[in-house]
Amino acid sequence: MSTKNVNRRDFLRYTGLSGAAFILGISNANAAVETLHATSLPNVPFNFTPYIIIEQSGKITLFNSKPEIGQGTFQSIPALIAEELELSPEQYTVKQTGGEKKFGDAQFAGGSFSVRSSYFDMRKAGASAREMLISAASQQWNVPVSECYAKQGKVFHKPSGKSLSYGELVETASKLEVPKNPTLKDAKDFNILGKSIKRQDVPLKVSGKAVFGIDAEIPNMVYASVEHCSVFGAKLKDFDKTATIKVAGVEQVLEVERVFGVYKATGVAVIAKNYWAALKGRKALKVNWDYQGKETFNSQEYTKSLHELAKNEGVIDANIGDFDKSFGESAKKIEAFYETPFVSHSPMEAMNCTAHWKEDNTLEIWTSTQVPSDVMRDLPTRFGLKEEAVTLHTGFSGGGFGRRLAIDFIIEAVNLTKVLKKPVKMIWTREDDTQIGPFRPPTFSAFKGAISEDGKLVAFQHKVISPTIMSFLTPNNDKTKLDGTMTEGISHQKYEIPNMKNLFVYSDIHIPMFWWRSVTSSTLAFSHECFIDELAHAAGKDPMDFRLEMLTKESDTKRVLNKLKEVSKWDTPLPKGKGRGVAQWEFFAGLGGQVIEVTKLSNNAVKIDKVYAVIDLGTVVNPDTVKAQVEGAVVMGITAAIKNGITFADGKVEQSNFHDNPVLRISEVPQIEVHILAEGGKDIKGVGEPGLPPVAPALANAIFSATGIRVRKMPFDIDNL
Repeated sequence: MSTKNVNRRDFLRYTGLSGAAFILGISNANAAVETLHATSLPNVPFNFTPYIIIEQSGKITLFNSKPEIGQGTFQSIPALIAEELELSPEQYTVKQTGGEKKFGDAQFAGGSFSVRSSYFDMRKAGASAREMLISAASQQWNVPVSECYAKQGKVFHKPSGKSLSYGELVETASKLEVPKNPTLKDAKDFNILGKSIKRQDVPLKVSGKAVFGIDAEIPNMVYASVEHCSVFGAKLKDFDKTATIKVAGVEQVLEVERVFGVYKATGVAVIAKNYWAALKGRKALKVNWDYQGKETFNSQEYTKSLHELAKNEGVIDANIGDFDKSFGESAKKIEAFYETPFVSHSPMEAMNCTAHWKEDNTLEIWTSTQVPSDVMRDLPTRFGLKEEAVTLHTGFSGGGFGRRLAIDFIIEAVNLTKVLKKPVKMIWTREDDTQIGPFRPPTFSAFKGAISEDGKLVAFQHKVISPTIMSFLTPNNDKTKLDGTMTEGISHQKYEIPNMKNLFVYSDIHIPMFWWRSVTSSTLAFSHECFIDELAHAAGKDPMDFRLEMLTKESDTKRVLNKLKEVSKWDTPLPKGKGRGVAQWEFFAGLGGQVIEVTKLSNNAVKIDKVYAVIDLGTVVNPDTVKAQVEGAVVMGITAAIKNGITFADGKVEQSNFHDNPVLRISEVPQIEVHILAEGGKDIKGVGEPGLPPVAPALANAIFSATGIRVRKMPFDIDNL
């Protein structure tokens, strides 16, 4: 651990403190906890992660290092500290980190990883602080440590009942040695974890006090609206700004580069005194593009190309037993082909960034992002700045869904402010967000399966045909090799299949693509679990029983399916015209499953009646947040299943806004019943994404149960099957 000297003014600016304080954090390298003596102010540790600040005034600040994108980390991450530190939520203030090096490289929200990656380290930080405060009190009272305990921000002496607040103890505590292996509380003694605790961000959001990236207001800032070419791969030829400059408020028009991985494109930015003027000036622009032949791209032809590619053998994802022999010798063979579309991320808060490149070559940024640490790693190198010259203010995000894992819009705003040398607020329109990507890639799936005479699945093959996200993110990506991110989960389901050969066929494309909530599992689970249902039907077996018969060993998947069977009353017959469907999926983020019930209507349509959702977590921080996340995943999963995908014609996206790229309306949301499986801390799984992949297959399987219609293509129209 190295240190650097700072003066008092810098220290106070660094911490925002008044008076003496006790700062506790976790070393990035080994999770050892260290302290800073704020009373003498000799040094501020370098590469230090101060998650806890206790001031003599009694003010306590806990830091959230995971961006709040609606998933609840603003409550859950500090709660891990507060549980061990014996604080109630009203006793501390939460601050959001902004990618500062002292908070480490894991300042991101993605992969359903936030609580999993923080659970023990944050608790250890809180437990160490608690033990140090108790030791400080025992010294001041000259009594054994065993006679003292912490509760509600104070340390109490058991025999006498006297107490000291944490603020009264910080000076003494800050001089003590930090416990290397603090004792963590038993789960049965938790006061916060595992309880449905109110989130601190909700009152801010409903009152309008929460600051999102788009809310940034900087003195003397200008606004930018950028015209991007809607044909991907096109180049800017020239533009005529004559009419644009005449718009009141417009100050300047300039070229600007957008960078997304290996994808680069030049747009035209209109700079104005207000956003309306920037947008109006942009509409008056006349821009000429060289389409580079990309204007012929369309969804129909690309779909045909994927069907053709399906004839290729591809590269192996998994090979168990002897699929070719078993399939060739089987009397009952089943084959099917499934399709899923491009999908936009469409977070409610459109892409935005406010950036200020100052005369002293320092850069300050205000934005909504899922990856503060990535921003702070990328920008100094990209723009030739010192790390300490960049300051990031991470606001609340109005949704992320993977889109804000990319920083292309941030780079674009910085490119503008670097030229203008004044603060620039750049906002994409909803049309920009819908039409210029990146998008969730389409995945097509070709299946083969074989059923034995006694109704068992003896051979199974899932061949994925798709483009890859990594081809846009990695310059030297080898397209001839397996991209495991595009076959995610298909070979790792717990079904005990003796002969399995899963494959991947690469499809080249120029459309930028990126992670979407639950990534490729959001498409592959649909085809995979629907084909399992097809196999069950071919075997003449109940879909639930068919799955459970392939799970002879104990597993979390078996527990989830049994729980679904129980809560949905699966074995209870439904009235005529109704149907149930089941699906589960386990992947990098965790494990979830659903049973969906539908009713067949007289006009060749179905109504979604109810969703039973089970999520397997192991450890639960806030059950209310878990339920909200699963409910949100179900809504997003239904949207992707039955609403428009993204289609292309003449090289362009055909959709533009929510009128033709809709999301599920409140009136369309069915009843959702969420059940949480927890094992008291034995294992920790993700929350934000596992509730999504099983939705589409469970719905499609329910439709087959009710109507006899087998759905093999997303999106599907439940009003006109």
